[in-house]
Amino acid sequence: MSINRVIISGNLTRSPELRNTAAGLPVLSFGMAVNDRRKKADGEWEDYPNFVDCTLFGSRGEWLSERMTKGARVVVEGKLRWSQWEKDGTKRSKIEVVADEVVLMSGYQQPAEQVDDDIPF
Repeated sequence: MSINRVIISGNLTRSPELRNTAAGLPVLSFGMAVNDRRKKADGEWEDYPNFVDCTLFGSRGEWLSERMTKGARVVVEGKLRWSQWEKDGTKRSKIEVVADEVVLMSGYQQPAEQVDDDIPF
């Protein structure tokens, strides 16, 4: 048995990109920087960033795309997905997080055309 679950928190490295599949399913793509701490040879600690690509499928992506901005702090829960492809004769691969849940911790932007006082942010 294996378990494929991940929970990460960090800051968006870029504003999210929303697109639709051929079948019309919304797909939200965004990148995060998640820091790790390492002890240097001199004994001092330093933050070391890990850059993680994330993808969210479904209508929540539309809502989030209007509210997430570069630099916003978010928490993402999901699973890891490995993919590979070939570009210019070179094989490439990456691991990304396919998000099930995304929580906005900061950087929430209320769309100008819509004001909803019932959203607790």
